[in-house]
Parts: sequence; C-alpha cells; structure tokens
Amino acid sequence: MALWGNNDSVYSDGTVTVNLTTKKVERVGTSATFDTAGISTGNVISLGAGVTFGYAVISAVDSAGALSIASTDNFVSGLTTVTATVYNISQEPIYVLGDSHYRAPEQKTDYFSGVFGVDNTEVGVAATTAVGSKDAAYAVPHAGWVGVTTYYDTHGNLRVKSETLVASSSITGDADDDARFPDS
Repeated sequence: MALWGNNDSVYSDGTVTVNLTTKKVERVGTSATFDTAGISTGNVISLGAGVTFGYAVISAVDSAGALSIASTDNFVSGLTTVTATVYNISQEPIYVLGDSHYRAPEQKTDYFSGVFGVDNTEVGVAATTAVGSKDAAYAVPHAGWVGVTTYYDTHGNLRVKSETLVASSSITGDADDDARFPDS
C-alpha cells in the first residue's frame, strides 16, 4: 500500500451507506460494485458533502460490491450512523488522516480544513485571481497534495493557511474541489 497517489478522484459515483459496526461501505440503489472501478486498498474515502462525516482508509474491496474501511477514527466524533450520502475516493496521503489539522469539519470550530489534490492548471488559475478577492486567498505555491486551513482572525478577516504536503505536478482526476480551486 502506497502512502499516496496522484488521483484526486478515483471514484465518486452515486451514494453510499456505512455500517459503523462492521466497517462496511455499500453503494445505494445500484447493482454496480466497487471491485471494477479501480479502487484499491490504501485509497481514502471522504464521506458527505464537504466531508461532513469524515475520512477512512479502504482496507478491502470485495467482489460482493462492498468496501471495508480500516477504522472510523477519522469520522465525526459521536457519529452513530452514515445514511445515504455522497462520497469521493482518492489517493490522498493517508498519513494526514491522523493529523488533527485535517480531521472532519464538525470537529473544528470557526474554520475549514482539508486536503486537496491541486493540479498545475488549478495553481495557475488561483495565481491569476484578482488580488484582494476572497478567492485570491486560496492561491497555493505548488501543485500536489495541499493542506488548507481557513479561519477568521479576531478582526473578522478571512485567513487561509496552505501547506504543500506532497509536491507533485501529476495530480489527476479532478474531485469536487473546484469551489476552492477552479480549473478555469
């Protein structure tokens, strides 16, 4: 199992449910299975729009159409169920899942934090965004796996911190990060 890959979105079709007891992820309302979608162990599944439920590392892909996850440690604390929700499977760095800076959004207050696969086009677009605009704050110095944390300072000003976790000019498979890093 590699520590990361270059694909920001391996697969994200439809919705899934998660059985927190058995740690099984199953697709909802379709007969399609995960085993033919290019998903492999070590990929990361992000659950919910804006990762509202959290993240998990995929530990198995079975031919019966389900995924197994290694743990629920990086889910929102106190979560008792994950009903039909959107998801994204990526090859983001698994070592950041245990980092408190990048845990599920509900475990934080007053700011957003996440890991994005930012390709060269997205870096270029962000760099040319009008200075002074809110979107200009999201410009990152390098393509790759980038950790982004936003917050408001004591004066109510938006602050954005970014950290290139893995520099890579070969990020592919654009996920739903276009709200932060548009392609054009």
